[in-house]
Amino acid sequence: MFPLTPSSPATRARMQTQRRRDTRPELALRQELHRRGRRFFVDRAPLRGVRRRADLVFPRHRLAVFVDGCFWHACPEHGRVPRSNVDWWRKKLAGNAARDRDTDEQLAAEGWRVVRVWEHEPLDAAAGRVEIALGPRPPVQTR
Repeated sequence: MFPLTPSSPATRARMQTQRRRDTRPELALRQELHRRGRRFFVDRAPLRGVRRRADLVFPRHRLAVFVDGCFWHACPEHGRVPRSNVDWWRKKLAGNAARDRDTDEQLAAEGWRVVRVWEHEPLDAAAGRVEIALGPRPPVQTR
């Protein structure tokens, strides 16, 4: 493993101020799904005893949605390694990506489906992928 602290106190302070929830892309996706009539839990652990939290959880559908930032989750399209302290950052970002894959595997082993949305993904496309994973809504009963 590698040291858990970055090389400078300034970098450490910046990392500690990063939002863990309620980021702009996450809020936008939540708002769009809510507009479409979908209801969900926010920032919730789908599995008991596993210290991983999904951004959106649909328990009845056993669906966990993660909104991943391009930098922190090593997006293949936009992710980049900072120029200073390159070795530490490579290990840190690779560790984040490995944790994401492990989370996906643990959830799948328990019968959950996972949708991962990149922060750069168009909102309609992201919400559409979540809707497809949720499947059709049951018809509304009228009297």
